[in-house]
Amino acid sequence: MSTEPVTLLVARRVRNGRYHDFLAWLHEGEQLATDFPGYLGSGVLAPPPGDDEYQMIFRFSDEQTLAAWEHSASRRAWLQRGRGLFVQPHEHRARGIDGWFGSGERRPPRWKQSVAIWLAFFPVSLSFNALFGDALDRLPLVAAVLLSTLVLTPLMAYLFIPLSTRLLTPWLQQPGTTRWRWRRAPGQPAAH
Repeated sequence: MSTEPVTLLVARRVRNGRYHDFLAWLHEGEQLATDFPGYLGSGVLAPPPGDDEYQMIFRFSDEQTLAAWEHSASRRAWLQRGRGLFVQPHEHRARGIDGWFGSGERRPPRWKQSVAIWLAFFPVSLSFNALFGDALDRLPLVAAVLLSTLVLTPLMAYLFIPLSTRLLTPWLQQPGTTRWRWRRAPGQPAAH
């Protein structure tokens, strides 16, 4: 098993009429994960208008800690409580930058990956500097860079880059790149 951080991306569509119950259930799952050793963070990406597929992102320090959470009794009980709230579950396990773009032949070219990351990073970085630039200017350079990267890195990794890649999926999948889709990792049980 790998000892590098691993991200589990899970997509689920809300069953008709169960929107509020579904959201409460999602947040319960996020809270549950925080109690497990190796937990690095999680997030929920809401679908764009007209879509009902939510994406959940769970990040753990390595495969072993993710597996401990995935196979825990408390997670099984949580999944059982969620029965009837969603349809069409999909999951994808990834490491590093592949968590945003897929892997192997499904991954778009690096230049498209760079554009997607830049399109997420530029407005967030600009906004952060517009809001906090004066305060950061009063700090020594190392402290200012340390503070801004401590704030922006998790925001980018868990929210804005996944959102950017989701919104740019049609462009990222244009001819010349193979279609990227959610799928269950081989040998792993399906998420419910």
